[in-house]
Amino acid sequence: MGDLLPAAKKVAEEFATSDDDVEQYVYEEPPAYRKFIYDVFLWLLSNIFDCFFREVRSRGRYKVPTQGPVIFVAAPHANQFIDPVLLMGQVKKAVNKRVSFLVAENSLKRKAIGTFARCAMSIGVGRAQDNLKPASGKIRVSEDNPRKIIGSGTKFTENFEAQGLIGLPKSLGNVVIEFIESDTVLYVRKEFKQTRPEVRQLLEKGTSYKYAPRVNQKKVYHRVFEHLAHDQCVGIFPEGGSHDRTDLLPLKAGVAIMALGCMGKHPETNVQIVPCGMNYFHPHKFRSRAVIEFGNPITISPELVQKYQNPDTNRDAVKELLDHISAGLKAVTVTCPDYETLMVVQAARRLYAGHLSAKLPLSLVIEMNRRLVKGYQMYRDDPRIKQLKENVLTYNANLSNFNIPDHQVESAKINFAKNLSLLIIRSLRLSISLILALPGIIMFSPVFIVAKLISKKKASQALAASTVKIKANDVIATWKILIGMGFAPLLYTFWSILLTYYFRNSITKHKFASFVGIYVLCTIVTYSALIIGDNGMDVFKSLRPLYLSITTPGILKNLQTERKVLEEKITNIVNTLGPELYPGFDGVSLYDKYRFGQLNTDEDEDRVTTELRRRRELRKRKEKGKQTSRQSSESEAESDALSMINSDNSLSNIPLFSNNGNRSGSVSSLTSMSSGFEIIDDATKVDDLSSKIAHAVREKRE
Repeated sequence: MGDLLPAAKKVAEEFATSDDDVEQYVYEEPPAYRKFIYDVFLWLLSNIFDCFFREVRSRGRYKVPTQGPVIFVAAPHANQFIDPVLLMGQVKKAVNKRVSFLVAENSLKRKAIGTFARCAMSIGVGRAQDNLKPASGKIRVSEDNPRKIIGSGTKFTENFEAQGLIGLPKSLGNVVIEFIESDTVLYVRKEFKQTRPEVRQLLEKGTSYKYAPRVNQKKVYHRVFEHLAHDQCVGIFPEGGSHDRTDLLPLKAGVAIMALGCMGKHPETNVQIVPCGMNYFHPHKFRSRAVIEFGNPITISPELVQKYQNPDTNRDAVKELLDHISAGLKAVTVTCPDYETLMVVQAARRLYAGHLSAKLPLSLVIEMNRRLVKGYQMYRDDPRIKQLKENVLTYNANLSNFNIPDHQVESAKINFAKNLSLLIIRSLRLSISLILALPGIIMFSPVFIVAKLISKKKASQALAASTVKIKANDVIATWKILIGMGFAPLLYTFWSILLTYYFRNSITKHKFASFVGIYVLCTIVTYSALIIGDNGMDVFKSLRPLYLSITTPGILKNLQTERKVLEEKITNIVNTLGPELYPGFDGVSLYDKYRFGQLNTDEDEDRVTTELRRRRELRKRKEKGKQTSRQSSESEAESDALSMINSDNSLSNIPLFSNNGNRSGSVSSLTSMSSGFEIIDDATKVDDLSSKIAHAVREKRE
């Protein structure tokens, strides 16, 4: 214990210093020019992103509060620096508010990313993993206790401190120090993840390592408190970093502490938390689609704030709030345990109720995917579901073998003369489109080539530096856009100079005017090629089914038969199990609510079901009150920050970002929450939607 006294004294001194710094900080309203830069920056990037994405839509924008401070909690963080810009743009359209995202200070030091972050009025946050430096000696894990680290040639008591960070070489993992026993022995809060063979080998034989002192976050929290207290908005990705997994990562506790801490320090402030689902269709691909869904605002009760201020119950309050945030995020996102499940769910959604589901608006495609995911997870052990999964995977494999998209199987007609004429006409259309788009393709092709090569390289680097990524697809789109933004103007300048010189005697004597005119023409040509290319690609994808229907009509007939049988199975199973999972579900597809013309907007949906949802929520709260309080237990999924909360509500050691090795430098953030406020979970939401659809159908029939 004597070895810990110097460290304790150092911590006390740091707390005193940080308290002084906190008291000196005074919130200042951003000047007009900063707001102007923010708006211009957001407008510019939004238009650039519109070129990358074919479609970006939002759902539930009317739910965003128009008054008071708001914390926007977004997940999954699947597209690194693109996610915050898309969310900022949708919030600006919805309520004309500016959102300041928390960004790693290490990212602020980068030239391109740092410039963008400062234009977006981001709030910098220090991360211990950004300060990792090689330390003396070697370390290994004890055979008896995986949390016990044994050093060789180390001086832990002299150079290290509790809450510091130890990192393995090549970014294979980081852990937080719990306490130091001697110069050669210390204990960590959680063991190193030894899922990789190279990690186990290093920890068994001994390895070099890195160390970073703990980062004092007290000033950052205070800055956020003041920001919210002045009716400003904060944006957070509570998973702590971007990733390409199909399920949400454990949430960090920072967001709960920010909301509760702000309301505790400024009782007159009413902080609301809005869950935001970032739903993408192939987020890393050019001309993909995205849906940003806003959930019901989470209002924090005064009782929960008082619970947080009580040293005996502060940790329970944070966990309670985190649970509610997690539930809110799950209600607005589509999460699957693995990619195979996601593929099965998407195929089932396409096939359910025939071709009608394919006509659903994009936002309702997300809703239908969510329903099917929940149903699959509930009945995954049912023999009917297991057999259906095998059938869907077989059908998907057949589509892949013949390179035919599902939506073209049913529409392909086995009519030789008609299909031959369509093949010829569409081939001519494609040829004309290619000719029109060819100048733009040639001019812009260097950007595509360079962007693809560099983004793949960056993805490989991000994958090697992370313990949570699968393929690092979350960084690909970001780098494609960044490279395009930097390289395209240079390329346009090159073409403009070249063409100006070539036509120097035939256009105009004013060389600068010629250069500007040609530069504008280059941008118009490449943008036109983009639009033509979208239509041409759709035509191109339809050629193969037409060709197969002419040369080997039996293939399409077999696929159509297989699809019809599978479609009937899926529809029957959904209509059978649907009422068990969603009371009030009567087999009516989501498409019917639009076909009957009863409910046309999200606003209509919620207004019709407000009373039903209120009653269900009251019933749930009463049932919850009758149950015994559940025992709190530590688990691997629990946020690291949650277990670091102490009785005096000190904010010094609570991390704002993940220490899991995800060092992509993404705009990351904080956490989530739970009880004492108003939120509708996923099951209730879908239940209400089903009841409303059934009610609309009955009214139509009457």
